[in-house]
Amino acid sequence: MRLFLAAGLMSLLPITAAFAQSPAGEWVVKDGTAHIRIVQCGDAFWGVISWTKGPAGKDVNNPDPAKRDRSVMGMPILINMHPGEGQWDGEVYNAENGETYTSHISMQGPDTLKIEGCVLGGLICGGENWTRVALPKNHPSDQAVCSGVSK
Repeated sequence: MRLFLAAGLMSLLPITAAFAQSPAGEWVVKDGTAHIRIVQCGDAFWGVISWTKGPAGKDVNNPDPAKRDRSVMGMPILINMHPGEGQWDGEVYNAENGETYTSHISMQGPDTLKIEGCVLGGLICGGENWTRVALPKNHPSDQAVCSGVSK
């Protein structure tokens, strides 16, 4: 019986270990065109665009006309991600179409983050893996990121 219980508990370790890893840090998106800086603000994680491959554009597709002239640099795209069942749940903002989707992020290893965006109440989800990169020397403090996040 002890062997069975120990084997059952051991099977949970990869899930627990993956969740114990924090998504905080600097991540490069799959196509390499942007970095996302994820920080913990209170009890949630937020992710902002911290680097772009070309000149930083404007948020021209935002449904709020007042935000269409803002730079994408520093713009929150991972919004209010709270701990869930082996993942963090919140929203993701897609600046390419101005839409916000239900989202989940989960650690796939110490340097791999899976992000999913979902539509139709979570019935259809798509995503990609991001890779952890070193924080740049002139990165903003977590405090500065947290004070600048708003939808």
